[in-house]
Amino acid sequence: MSTAKNGDNVKVHYTGKLTSGEQFDSSAGREPLEFTVGAGQMIKGFDAAIPGMAVGDKKTINIAPVDGYGEKDPKAIIEFPKEHVPADMKLEPGMPLTLSDQQGNPVPVVVIEVKDDFIILDANHFLAGQELIFDIELVSIN
Repeated sequence: MSTAKNGDNVKVHYTGKLTSGEQFDSSAGREPLEFTVGAGQMIKGFDAAIPGMAVGDKKTINIAPVDGYGEKDPKAIIEFPKEHVPADMKLEPGMPLTLSDQQGNPVPVVVIEVKDDFIILDANHFLAGQELIFDIELVSIN
């Protein structure tokens, strides 16, 4: 029976959870996730779990932040002037917003705190700094 290796195009079903047990993503009810093993399309820890798996194999892996979405970067906590926010927008901590970078690309952020003249935003990936747990099933190797 052949096993997956770097360069193979694979399809997997997965469920991603935090150590608290909270599920943050799953392919259940959707098409399996398709990617090329070792091509850098996936977070490092997920990608590294696939080589050696055969079709039908299932495994659960734990991924440290360094092999996931990285540690939280303090430089990604930013102060944003309130004057650039629509006056009728009610801002609350935990609220997701989308800013644009200098090239016009969307940058998702979360409101951390609302001050008189500015808001403090977190532009880290929402899974940065988190240990991740994935249940993976290899569906196909192409």
